[in-house]
Amino acid sequence: MQTTGIARRDVPERRRDTLERLAGERDIWVSTAHPDHGPHQVPLWFWWDGRAVWMCTGETSATARNVRQEPRVRLALPDTFDVVLLQGEAECFPDRGVPEDAADAFAEKFGWDPRAEEGPFLYIRVAPRTVLAWRGEPELRGRVLMRDGAWLE
Repeated sequence: MQTTGIARRDVPERRRDTLERLAGERDIWVSTAHPDHGPHQVPLWFWWDGRAVWMCTGETSATARNVRQEPRVRLALPDTFDVVLLQGEAECFPDRGVPEDAADAFAEKFGWDPRAEEGPFLYIRVAPRTVLAWRGEPELRGRVLMRDGAWLE
């Protein structure tokens, strides 16, 4: 693990950087599990509304089936050096029942509106209960930024 030249960020700076990444990035890894079939992990597009991650997948996908059976999920931004992990419970919305503002913002971000597609889609909202973030070994200690849904100071 690279440690040379890494400046340890304090919690407010790490939180700010994490929120900027959530607002600006496109892809997130979604880890789910099914009681009978075990773990499943896929990258999905996401939109951050300031409090929760919104994703969309086919209504019959393994991810959709899994979150209906076991709503606890882990999300990860795709960078192994600047790590951001979120844990929470998935809340599901069929494409015809998703809040309009969330679906509109998702469509605007990606230029694609699942509600206009022929097949059924499922929107998944995850409000994190835990957020961890670190850059390299110097930031492993103190990597928890959110616990029980509350940002730490």
